[in-house]
Amino acid sequence: MSVGKRIYLKRQLPDPKLIEAFKEIPASNVGDVMGRSCAMNPRIHLVSSPKSQMMVGPALTVKARGGDNLALHAALNMAQGGDVIVVSNEHDMTRALLGEVMMAYLYKVKKIAGIIIDGPIRDIDEIGHWDFPVYATGTTPGGPYKEGPGEINVPIACGEISVNPGDIILADPDGVVVIPRKDASTILKDAQAFKEKDGGKLQATLNGTIDRSWVDKLIKEKEFEIIDDYYRAD
Repeated sequence: MSVGKRIYLKRQLPDPKLIEAFKEIPASNVGDVMGRSCAMNPRIHLVSSPKSQMMVGPALTVKARGGDNLALHAALNMAQGGDVIVVSNEHDMTRALLGEVMMAYLYKVKKIAGIIIDGPIRDIDEIGHWDFPVYATGTTPGGPYKEGPGEINVPIACGEISVNPGDIILADPDGVVVIPRKDASTILKDAQAFKEKDGGKLQATLNGTIDRSWVDKLIKEKEFEIIDDYYRAD
């Protein structure tokens, strides 16, 4: 087996009904019920202008050599409608892995749900206005190599978060969270309950009935020192 040069054609995919259900829940609510440990580093952020706030779909993972997009090109050929392509890139920030031509193929021809790249893109003057979710670290005119190696549909790390093929990717203007496929149904129920509770907190805040006594209680439990005086530097 050619480790480093492998393309797996199959993924275990989540139930499409689960994917649709997550479209109704903010990424922050999902992140909170997952121990606040599933959000990608905010260097990966929205760089386009999708009309829909929420992006969700099953991960098609690409493990790229830093600054090299040969494996990504292969993933373009494999991608199906509704997929989210997720690309690791060895933290390279010097070369754009794709630009307008490749992105147009994904958007207009393949009709994927979106793409997440731990690295920069180019042609932002066009892509930045598209109704297509693109999450990247920024932009550069520097182009990529096409030498490999690379792998497709293997476990990767993107934005310091593990992503397995078929995991559910949920993103909104706040950023990107990764929902493990095998835990998705449980996470969905928890996130739905959290969203409802969070809505109640907001309403209580707006009507002035919010109870914030927990702050003083926790400050005391954590043994903060309360000093009824000014800080003096002299």
